[in-house]
This record gives sequence, C-alpha cells and structure tokens, in this order.
Amino acid sequence: MEPLAPHEAVFVDKAWFTDDPVHGSLECVFCHSGNPDDSDWRTAHDGVYRDPSWDNLDASCGLCHGEIASGFKTSLHATLKPYERVIEMRATRDRVKFETVDMARETHCGSCHSSCGQCHISRPTGVGGGLLASHNIKKRPPMRETCTACHGSRVEKEFFGLNEGVPADVHRTKYMACGSCHSADEMHGDGVEYEDRYAVADRAKCLSCHDGIYETGDNVSQHVMHQEKVSCQVCHAMPYKNCYSCHVAKDILDLPYFRTESTEMGFKIGFNPLQSDERPEKYSIVRHIPIDHGLFEFYVEDALPNFDVLPTWKFATPHTIQRSTPQNESCGSCHGNRELFLQESDVLPEYLEANRDVIVPDDRVPRPMGN
Repeated sequence: MEPLAPHEAVFVDKAWFTDDPVHGSLECVFCHSGNPDDSDWRTAHDGVYRDPSWDNLDASCGLCHGEIASGFKTSLHATLKPYERVIEMRATRDRVKFETVDMARETHCGSCHSSCGQCHISRPTGVGGGLLASHNIKKRPPMRETCTACHGSRVEKEFFGLNEGVPADVHRTKYMACGSCHSADEMHGDGVEYEDRYAVADRAKCLSCHDGIYETGDNVSQHVMHQEKVSCQVCHAMPYKNCYSCHVAKDILDLPYFRTESTEMGFKIGFNPLQSDERPEKYSIVRHIPIDHGLFEFYVEDALPNFDVLPTWKFATPHTIQRSTPQNESCGSCHGNRELFLQESDVLPEYLEANRDVIVPDDRVPRPMGN
C-alpha cells in the first residue's frame, strides 16, 4: 500500500471540530493527554498517548463505548491469542529458554495488534499508520486501508483476484466488502478469549447467507450428499497461497524482521484438523503456514522441541470462492482424483510427523463414483 505523505498522516482539518460535534467537541488532551498549557512542545508532549484506544482505552473510547471496549480487550485483534497459543504448544518447557521464546514471539508476532483507532481513525501502525481522513471517525473502516492493509499478503490478493490465473472471489465480484460477512461483533469481540478465529461465536459462516442450500436450488441433492462430509471450500475454493519456513531475526540496527523461504499457489484437501461436533466434516481445505523448526534460532537454540504437536498444513477458508470450480465440474473431477488430496509427497520430510493426521492416504481418497 502506498505510504502517506507526512502532512497527510498527521494533518487535522479544523472542519473536523464542527463536522463531528460529538468527538470534535472534545479537547485533544481528553483522549491523548499531554499539557496544552506548556509552550514548549518537547515537554508539552510528555505523557501523550499516540493511540489512546490502545494505551488508555478505558479513559478514551471506553468512556462512551464501554461495552464495545470491554469486549475488545479479549478480542483476537487485541490479544493475538492464536499466535501465543500455537507457539506455546510447540515451545520448550525449559522456563528460562521459554522466556526468550516468548520475548521473540512478542517482538515479531505480537506487534501487529489493532485497536479502535487503528481501524476507525488511522491506518494500522503495522503498515505505517497515518490518519485516514483528517481525524474523522470512520464508522465503517475503509477496507483497503485497514482490513487488507494488515491482511494483505493472502486475503487481499485472493479476494481481489490479484494472484495470476485466479479470479477474484465471487463475493467481491458482487461488490461485497469485508464487513458483508465479518460483522462488527466479530471484529470487536464479545469478552470471551477465543483460542482462534474459527472458535469465535459471531464468526463469518457460509450458512448465514446460504441457509437454504439443503432445501432449494439446482444442487440440493449434491449439497445433501456432501453435508457434514466436506467443508464448503472443498468444492467452492480456487487455488490459494501457501507459505513455507519463516525465520525471524534483527538487523544491524536492531530492527526486527522476518524471512520466508518460499510461497506458492496450490489447492489441497486434507483430513479436517479442527473436526468437532460443531465442525463434523471429514475433509477440509488445508493451507501451509510459514512455521519452521528454526523459527527463533536467532534468539535461542532448540526453541520448539514440541514442533510436531500441531500440523503445518492447517484448516483454511481461503477467499477464492467460486460457484463453479475445477473440482466440482463433475463427480470424477474430485472422486478418485488423487492430486487434489494432501499426500506424503506434498509434505517436506521435516514436516511429515507433524502432518500425519491431515495427510490423506491412498485408501482414504473418495472412490470414483460407481466403484
């Protein structure tokens, strides 16, 4: 995303104070703190909160939007709980080593959190920050400058059809935006600290809109036949991005960075790694994530000795949805088509043990119809 010019990032138009009579009537120090009576800008800014909605939530946004602010504190946008959980599961049980691992995780994986202000007033700091439009409060955040500014490498390119040979998601071609499926309740949080986005109560669900697929329409028999056997994306997703082998480090200026070995477009069906009563499907789409045994080796050796407790091919819901796809053209396009299913040969040797439960052996690939 193109960075803002310095003046664009910080300029507050005086019109804002009258155009927004609620927020504009508040003095800057009401949210940002500081000392307006100090004529020396260097000391006047002592104690200033650059982002009050992160550093001083209860005394800024929370004063008026208390219920939303309370829920947000445990939302995944604020806690980044999934990163913490999966790294902790893989990490060493040595207390001293783990403190180093957790520090590295916070440095590299915990810095992309969001806040009220980083959606509704400014771009996220992870992409350079800067006011969206003077200091105007955007009730519905602009998708390209907030949502996909952070979720750009995979979601944006998939949803907008920016990957070569893969069309834009059908929902995008119908002019839908992120908020069409992902509600404010999902984004803000409900006070529950969920372990990942697929556990969130108000998460986006296909059946929220397509609730009649098992009763009406041209493909009722197909939907009923595959109900609770395959996830919707198995039939309706196109290829999506897979990333491999991430390593983190700091450069000579002590600035943190990360490096992935490779990325590739692909499509693989595996055994559902999140199978449960709520998600009973036997098969789901799986996407490779850029975890690696040596993720934190810059900081400490043997940081992830329990690496194999989780697969590196994870349950996925790519934003490449189409009504018609190569795998749903006919029964034979999927049944008996071994190439669609995750095989041992698709998995790097060092990741085989971690992915035993999601790899589909030959005798578990759905048979061709009539056999």
